[in-house]
Amino acid sequence: MIRSLWSAATGMNAQQLQTDVVANNLANSSTTGFKKSRANFEDLMYRTMQVAGQTTPGGGQVPTGIQIGFGVKPTSVQKLFTQGDFIQTDNQLDIAIQGNGFFRVTHGDEDLYTRAGNFTLDSEGFLTTPGGDRLQPEIALPVETITVTVQDDGTLTAFGAEEDILLTENILVSTFINPAGLFAVGNNLFRPTEGSGDPVERTPGEEGAGTVVNNFLEGSNVSVVEELVGLISGQRAYEANSKSIQTADSMLSTATGLKR
Repeated sequence: MIRSLWSAATGMNAQQLQTDVVANNLANSSTTGFKKSRANFEDLMYRTMQVAGQTTPGGGQVPTGIQIGFGVKPTSVQKLFTQGDFIQTDNQLDIAIQGNGFFRVTHGDEDLYTRAGNFTLDSEGFLTTPGGDRLQPEIALPVETITVTVQDDGTLTAFGAEEDILLTENILVSTFINPAGLFAVGNNLFRPTEGSGDPVERTPGEEGAGTVVNNFLEGSNVSVVEELVGLISGQRAYEANSKSIQTADSMLSTATGLKR
């Protein structure tokens, strides 16, 4: 009965983590380029009281054995980099990535990566994120720019008042062998880790890299309905584990009252 108390407690902790992850997903259901997370769990060690297949005193063989588990533990909170829905904005500096890849930006003194392509211009005309991080390689639009177009392969062209070409630059995307290994630092930014592998900068559409789409943004890949179902499921599992604790406590109370 004491073992059941601890097993149920690990279950309550696990469902609390599950609820925390779901709550964060729901909070970012409207965040540009946000990628939802999923909590992964595994069972803890077992107390083996009888091994399956061992020989019984009568010469037979134990078919299944007896193992009592000690509960559950979280193993990871994994980012899922599925494609988010495209949102048409008709803003010529909004760019979405269709497929694999990230935009590289400079944040402070390091290069970080983002899926959010809601770019704007700083005081010097450079393409930046809303947080002021410049897109890399840097692209500065001339002050005479009237119209900006971006092709699927990342070719950015700036046109003047007479539709003359003022600038042509290439927007590149960076890919990772394991995007789930990226470290989320907030502000829609990710930092490479040993788990993610080194970034490889590519022309959009080449060697597995995604293409870019102008006048669109990639929305969050969070499904509100799925998350609400997960929230209800986690709540019910939390309640069931708390009920296990109450039941074990009642059994302990009965056992201690036998001497009366």
